[in-house]
Amino acid sequence: MKRHILLPTDFSDNSWSAIVYALKLYANEPCTFYFLNSVAIKVSKLSNLSNKLSTIMREDAKTELKDLKALAETSTTNTNHDFLTILSSEDLISAIKNAVKKWQIDVIVMGTKGATGAKEFFFGSNTMRVINSFRNCPVLIVPEEFDFVTPKQIAFPTDYNRFYGKAEIEPLTKLADLHDSKIRIVHINEKEELSDIQEYNLMILQSHLNNYDYSLHWMPKYDKKTAEINDFIEELNIDMLAMVNYKQSFIEKIVNEPIIKKIGFKPNIPFLVIPE
Repeated sequence: MKRHILLPTDFSDNSWSAIVYALKLYANEPCTFYFLNSVAIKVSKLSNLSNKLSTIMREDAKTELKDLKALAETSTTNTNHDFLTILSSEDLISAIKNAVKKWQIDVIVMGTKGATGAKEFFFGSNTMRVINSFRNCPVLIVPEEFDFVTPKQIAFPTDYNRFYGKAEIEPLTKLADLHDSKIRIVHINEKEELSDIQEYNLMILQSHLNNYDYSLHWMPKYDKKTAEINDFIEELNIDMLAMVNYKQSFIEKIVNEPIIKKIGFKPNIPFLVIPE
């Protein structure tokens, strides 16, 4: 079955890096890639200046989308890769929402920038808006200037306090299918033993992963969960991080933190945000 991959782009090096990652990640899969650019400006009723600017911006964007499509076509050898361009006059979130619905998008792949000259990693404003706005489509975030590495090991942090349905785990297993990846389930050890509810949720999670190569890992509790996850990524050579974004989840706390630039969350690997 053909996959539908949405690639929002502002024609920056950062967004091109995410596009290259997507092309390599799905190198052997039949896919349609959709390049989406949003050209949205407020049009003044009192002046034609905004209308003229909008026309110029749209024409420039059309040219850049055409060039981007041509570049992508020369970057893949898979004859089952198709490319379409989407130029929208809506704001970015509305444009993505409409594209997801119209083209039945399976995953959104986009880049984000780290803090220049700082150790901390934070999501760009557009990336945060996309994460917060989408509860019906996974978002794969690719770090700036990331060189593709086959995702042989995918980390899935969980506290086992939440029940995961099959639909929530499916984006994770679909990614694992691409390159026969191993799934590393990471539990942060806050108590010596799991509660009955945690045990049940773990059992259900394992049932979803019966046909996959997975393993269970317990990490000691640190003051910061971000430090625990980063250590786990480094120790087991994790190639991709995946989490479910639900109310009160770790992801929600990160993207809603007013001190996000100082939180110290620095995944230097791609990060799959799975909607609940």
